[in-house]
Amino acid sequence: MEYGTRLYQGRFKSFPIQEDDHLLTVLRYVERNPLWANLVEQVEAWRWSSFWHRTHRNKAGLIDEGPLALPRRWRQHVQSPQTEAELAALQRSVTRGTMFGEASWQEKTAKRLDLQSTRRPRGRPQKAKLEDPAT
Repeated sequence: MEYGTRLYQGRFKSFPIQEDDHLLTVLRYVERNPLWANLVEQVEAWRWSSFWHRTHRNKAGLIDEGPLALPRRWRQHVQSPQTEAELAALQRSVTRGTMFGEASWQEKTAKRLDLQSTRRPRGRPQKAKLEDPAT
């Protein structure tokens, strides 16, 4: 299932997310923010996060339950570090608006949503080098 909902980080930034596992990876990244910012040592200690509201039964109604149930050991999963590959892919999606998912899905989605520019390298394309006629 592809999600039409987009997660935001910063002002007016969003990116399409492929499927359940990809959405869980993004949610984990978002809920780990207080940890990597060294604001707390345990994710549940940051009371201004979605994680805190979710674990305190969402009494204020601020957090939507979302399109899928979280895994049973979500707290332990959020508390454990993400891999360098996950972080690199997530940060690329956040900064460039690049789709987060498998390469073939990204290619199809980029065409469908007219987001091909987010998949290209930044900057001007390199000029082709001319071969030296003397060689």
